[in-house]
Amino acid sequence: MALSNWATYLNRSTKLIRDSSIKILRMEGADGPSRAPLTLFRLNSKQDIEQFATGCDADIGGTSTVHLELDEFPERNKGSGSTATGRFWGEMRLHVRPELQGRIRGGYAGFRSKPRPTLFGEMVDDVSNHQFLALRLRLGGDPRLRNSYFVNLQTDGPITTDLWQHRLYFQRNDGGWEDVFIPFENFILTNTGELVQHQIAMMRERIRTVGISLLGGNSGVSGSYDLGIDSIRAVNEEDVTRPPLIEKDPSHGI
Repeated sequence: MALSNWATYLNRSTKLIRDSSIKILRMEGADGPSRAPLTLFRLNSKQDIEQFATGCDADIGGTSTVHLELDEFPERNKGSGSTATGRFWGEMRLHVRPELQGRIRGGYAGFRSKPRPTLFGEMVDDVSNHQFLALRLRLGGDPRLRNSYFVNLQTDGPITTDLWQHRLYFQRNDGGWEDVFIPFENFILTNTGELVQHQIAMMRERIRTVGISLLGGNSGVSGSYDLGIDSIRAVNEEDVTRPPLIEKDPSHGI
């Protein structure tokens, strides 16, 4: 294990011990669960960006591109509340290499948080006391792709290919920053990209990874994409600044 990775590993382990100790000292649970907003991830530094892994159809023979970088450009960060944010960008392309035509499907790109191992097992997030996933985002790129973004949650369940998914609905079309709120209860369970017939309740006590994907292949749309990400949080109704948009047909687009 590289020195920097080992330091991160130890820091996570120390944080886990510290957080657990604080809960015991404060006797959390005696006065009821906290409803305070819970920050899951911020994307405001290079260290923050390194917590995420990227992928796209080019990994298996497609031609899309994907980048997740720290964006310090003032004009794009105006209104975010931060001087630097994450920028998920690239080219969404539907065609694949000639020798793979008819064998694979192109048109996807995404990123997700990396697993967080510690000395005491993998670190997970407990959002069971919160109602909504809140994302501060900036939508840019080809406007035809605006309805092709999805947010994905992986829990620490027995089936590692299970993924909880919900479409990202944007209200702004001027490239400005906005908060998107999604009720946890509205996520649907998928497996390898397909809707699971028998839906179950999400194990919200153990959120393992969080990610965003762009599925241009599902909608048959290609073009340049550009999404800014400032933060990903878990919040409650009193923290929602506008009514969340509810997906009427959650199976559409998966």
